[in-house]
Amino acid sequence: MPSLNPRIVEALYTEALVLADAARSRFDDLRQAAGGTVQFARLVRTGPDGTSDSGRISDSGRNCGPDDVEVMCEALRTTTRVMHCLAWLLNHRAWFAGQISAVQLRRHGRLISHFPASDSMIVDHLPPDLAALVHQSERLYARIQRLEQAWRNETPAQPGAIERLRERLRERLAHAALKQA
Repeated sequence: MPSLNPRIVEALYTEALVLADAARSRFDDLRQAAGGTVQFARLVRTGPDGTSDSGRISDSGRNCGPDDVEVMCEALRTTTRVMHCLAWLLNHRAWFAGQISAVQLRRHGRLISHFPASDSMIVDHLPPDLAALVHQSERLYARIQRLEQAWRNETPAQPGAIERLRERLRERLAHAALKQA
């Protein structure tokens, strides 16, 4: 893995840990600022009768609209994105430390290639510092995706069992043909 080394993995791991803690803490602060309910960044649109446009009421008796669910989903998406980065980095730390084999790393150390992107309309309505954390998580994920792609392109996959059997059969047939000639 010439393009990936333990120092890069450690630096990214530290960055991901800090980002995970900051995102979790900031989303939690947003929830607490809304009185501990699910009501987050935007006021829920209410009708003249006091119900939200969606017609749902939260457990605390306060309106719980689609905006709340969208923000909760973004919180989950952001923290999950960072956790996937941390898992990938932990697998590579283990590989560099000799705790897992290259085969185990290839099998279990994959990053999800099509992780859902954040909804820009939701992110635009988040407080600026929280939107910045969401964008940082996306950039971190993209960097790790590029590292993984480069690593997978550098190290060719080992041939499967069937391919190895075919190769052995070709060698033996060639050897037998030479003996007969």
